[in-house]
Amino acid sequence: MQQNLQPMKRKRGVLLSARGWQRLQAAEQRSSEAGSDHKAYTLQELSDLTGLSANTLARVRGRKIAVDQHTLDTYFKAFDLSLSADDFSDADALSTSNRSQVPPNGQLPLDSKYYIQRPPIESSCIDGILQPGGLVRIKAPRMSGKTSLVARTLLQARDQHNYSTVILSLRLADSETFSNLNRFLKWFCAVIARSLGLPNEVEQYWDDLFGASYNCTHFFESYLLKNLQSPLVLALDEIDAVFDYPELATDFFGMLRAWYEKARYGDASSELWQEMRLIMVHATEVYVPLNIAQSPFNAGLLVEPPCFNLDQAIEMAKAYALSDPANCGKQLMQLVGGRPHLLHLGMYHLSVSEKSAKELIKNALTGASIFSSHLRNHMWELQRHPELLAALKSLVDANQAIDLPPLIAYKLQSRGLIAMENHRVQISCDLYQAYFQQMLSNLEEV
Repeated sequence: MQQNLQPMKRKRGVLLSARGWQRLQAAEQRSSEAGSDHKAYTLQELSDLTGLSANTLARVRGRKIAVDQHTLDTYFKAFDLSLSADDFSDADALSTSNRSQVPPNGQLPLDSKYYIQRPPIESSCIDGILQPGGLVRIKAPRMSGKTSLVARTLLQARDQHNYSTVILSLRLADSETFSNLNRFLKWFCAVIARSLGLPNEVEQYWDDLFGASYNCTHFFESYLLKNLQSPLVLALDEIDAVFDYPELATDFFGMLRAWYEKARYGDASSELWQEMRLIMVHATEVYVPLNIAQSPFNAGLLVEPPCFNLDQAIEMAKAYALSDPANCGKQLMQLVGGRPHLLHLGMYHLSVSEKSAKELIKNALTGASIFSSHLRNHMWELQRHPELLAALKSLVDANQAIDLPPLIAYKLQSRGLIAMENHRVQISCDLYQAYFQQMLSNLEEV
């Protein structure tokens, strides 16, 4: 049965104020110091003390996502504090009109009115993580709304199903962390434990006699999963970062596939592994050689967020309160082809300026264009990869679908610059076609 992702229309609630946060921290410190080990409380220990879930506590302490006033009252009472008006602020006081003055970039806030659903991807993600041992793979070019989709999936998992959730971008690992599998998996385990509010016990579960993948699996099986009171949804964002390290990628992705299979063995540990649900997020096809039987990329559910269609573009224009949403949506669709980030940029610009969609399109390639920074970033990045720039030039010159080597095509597709159909590629939108035609022509003249 499909679970529909509910629109974010609930009241925004309250946020813990700086004063309230200071009072809570002081009370927690006094309480923990009175204990036998004098250590600061973990989220799980705070959960046991307050009766609030670890995820709710994380939201309160993060002071960015609103909670209801009763939650704060419960938290304060657990430490013999009385909640006063100075301890919180009304989240509705943070005017969304002020927030809309900032150009959209990256993940949209969970309560953003500018998030436009693209059925059935939202319900598919929820259905996938509700399956015991479920695996969901989300694949789409950069700036296609993948992280916003994941954030809303995790919110529903927490609020409606009381799951524990962690989202980890693998871009957070530096080159030294990627230097060998053992170091990478220790980092992987430690970061996830910290995200769950658990102490770092990695070394206690690591034995060099065994391989790194076995040690990581043992840590999850004997420590992380056993310490949770509810299913865990682990979302791994930007897993493309691992593709640049083929040997490490082979072992890491092989381990993830083994975890997926463990939930299906029907043995004593299967029930434990069924409690973990995995989301893998990436921008391109997998171009590292992986054994089919050891790859997680041919298992689970694949979700590919599409570009926006015209109806969705018009819905976005209405969210931005544009005067002629149907016309604006249609004209911008012709320019940017439904690319989520570019549509948001265009709609935002129209909502804060006096310009019409026709004027925006006319000036799209000028230095003052709302798209100029985005386009320049693409050009600078391509100039660092001459093979990609040469391939794009071939495509621009052809002005029609052509064949490109698979690896080149995958890398251009991950940047959102091309669309692929039946193994042939073409420029993904008129804006890119016009811009790169102009820029590459200028380069030839230099």
